[in-house]
Amino acid sequence: MKILLAIEDSSCSDAAVEMVARRTWPAGAEVRVISVVKPFAPLASAPSRPAVEFFDEAEVAEQRRARAAVERAAHRISRNKRPVGRLKITTEIFLGSPKRIIIEEAERFGADLIVLGSHDRLSLERRLLGSVSQVVAAQAACQVEIVSTCQHV
Repeated sequence: MKILLAIEDSSCSDAAVEMVARRTWPAGAEVRVISVVKPFAPLASAPSRPAVEFFDEAEVAEQRRARAAVERAAHRISRNKRPVGRLKITTEIFLGSPKRIIIEEAERFGADLIVLGSHDRLSLERRLLGSVSQVVAAQAACQVEIVSTCQHV
């Protein structure tokens, strides 16, 4: 069985990681932990040089946070001993649209299951475009499990 675990640096993703870590998977199962960083883009059509550098630095910082999150997730999953053997775990960071990349990576990986957390936010973007979890659940060619344990703040 191949499981694609799509995370970010959030408590909702932590809940999804914990669910994958605690579940007993069949022998030979693989988990691919990914995080997708949205590219930072200036709002103006011709930003000044300092603005461009700011967005580049912000993007690099987000990629570092994403890398730390997938490494923590892989470590947490690998700590759980299973009677059927250890899971094969791989990680990767992507830059782009989370909705698109999660679906594409699941197909490329041959995922049987996608696991991701849900923020349960009611933002304007979510109302207009759908949340990442909603879009992935609607468009993925495999099963999708959305872990929703986050509280509204």
